[in-house]
Amino acid sequence: MLAPLLALALSVQAPDPAVAEVAAVLDRLNAASTAADGDAYFALFAPEARFIGTDATEHWTLDQFRAYAGPHFARGNGWSYPATERTIVIAPIDCRCIAWFEEKLTNASYGETRGSGVLRLTADGWKIEQYVLSFAVPNDRARQVVEVIRDAE
Repeated sequence: MLAPLLALALSVQAPDPAVAEVAAVLDRLNAASTAADGDAYFALFAPEARFIGTDATEHWTLDQFRAYAGPHFARGNGWSYPATERTIVIAPIDCRCIAWFEEKLTNASYGETRGSGVLRLTADGWKIEQYVLSFAVPNDRARQVVEVIRDAE
């Protein structure tokens, strides 16, 4: 009786600490943006990071993103996108230095949105290399959304 229970216990894997570390970085990102704490927010990004926003023109280097967001933070205007679901994958065992994620987010103005991106393990911990914020458009509404965008051009 003890052998099957021991085998079952051994087959259950412990949570991956790297996944927890990456999740903590993403949680700190939302906390810093909610608090309009630009220093804490931008410290979570790698120097060569990219931020891709919801608008087609928002494909920014970290310096460009800081130039956009910095004045908002300085006025105390942050934004909140807490995750409601998240998937994090750590690169295979030989590296374990790259992580990618996708998450469902909620926002008071935009409702359900999506975040996705890549983090890299550095000497200073996990840093965001790329972050993509997007709207979740239901497939049955996509044509209508595309028509609205075309009409605005």
